[in-house]
Amino acid sequence: MVGVAVRAMTRDDWADVARIYADGIATGHATFAAEAPGWEQFDAGRLAEHRWVAVDDAGTVLGWVAVSPVSDRCVYAGVVEVSVYVDGGAQGRGVGRALLDALGASARAADVWTLQAGVFPENTASLALHAAAGFRTVGTRERLGLMSHGPLAGQWRDVVLLEKRL
Repeated sequence: MVGVAVRAMTRDDWADVARIYADGIATGHATFAAEAPGWEQFDAGRLAEHRWVAVDDAGTVLGWVAVSPVSDRCVYAGVVEVSVYVDGGAQGRGVGRALLDALGASARAADVWTLQAGVFPENTASLALHAAAGFRTVGTRERLGLMSHGPLAGQWRDVVLLEKRL
């Protein structure tokens, strides 16, 4: 995509990453999290070699992707949980796809064999992004969790389970 580059996320990107994350949280359709964590918590919970940001020609962060291990059991060593967030002003421009493509390349190089994601069914843009990037729906967890914040506080939420086999 012209004018957008994907590069490794650094601590210096954190203010933009946290802002984009918080904007996603505010929609009520991105995560069960009530607020973005601090850098230390984010850093500790995400695999460093699979954290990417998309930036425009001016260096502005437009979106990010990161993964977390799904289990510490060795049989799940090649399975990771994907989080991808795109700034509202950059949505629909291929930023999310560029991020997922970069993640797929780094994951393959590291012998990750499955990318998985959980998406609220109301987040149709995220479902379409994941489908375009080769994820398939494997099921739905119904009434997985109760929203504790935002416009949907007090509501149980379903989560669509997606995966991409590498």
